[in-house]
Amino acid sequence: MPDEQMAGAGSVPAPPGGAPGASGGPPVAPRPLDPIDRSIMRLLQADGRASIRSVAEQVHVSRANAYARINRLIDDGVIRGFTARVNHERAGQGASAYITLKIVQNSWRTVREQLRELPGAAHIALVSGDFDVLLLVHTPDNRTLRELVLTRLQAIPEVLSTRTLLVFEETDLLDTGPGGPGPGGAPAIAEE
Repeated sequence: MPDEQMAGAGSVPAPPGGAPGASGGPPVAPRPLDPIDRSIMRLLQADGRASIRSVAEQVHVSRANAYARINRLIDDGVIRGFTARVNHERAGQGASAYITLKIVQNSWRTVREQLRELPGAAHIALVSGDFDVLLLVHTPDNRTLRELVLTRLQAIPEVLSTRTLLVFEETDLLDTGPGGPGPGGAPAIAEE
């Protein structure tokens, strides 16, 4: 990783042997995070392309310290990667919806694999309550969304029922407000 630039779009490779505890042995207890680690995480969530120098200055540590902390957060699996936050409407995905699913008991793994293959699926969660799965999708339009629900989701044998909640407006809580990344703010790319 260069000294001045964190990462571009993409993800960080898993540490040797995979994520902590993934080697088949007992899970490794996570190291506690201090306020500086938490500040670094917030900064990188807002701008994954922030330079080491910028991060170090904002959390008041040396560049070497910031570099070591970021690498430790990556090695420990706390930071899983760096990605771009996309404006789905500008990217041609103008219809978004949360879809709740009731599924056959003990079919989560099977259903999850089928949901991963859906075009536009952005987030899948197994939840408690009145339904079993919460799915976030982004599609070009409502016609495509309808087809996804009626022909793809309801065709999965383990899906007992669905309920679609259209998203009218979203607020990205990672945007830092006026002057920060996001609509109307400064670009998210740090230039140093």
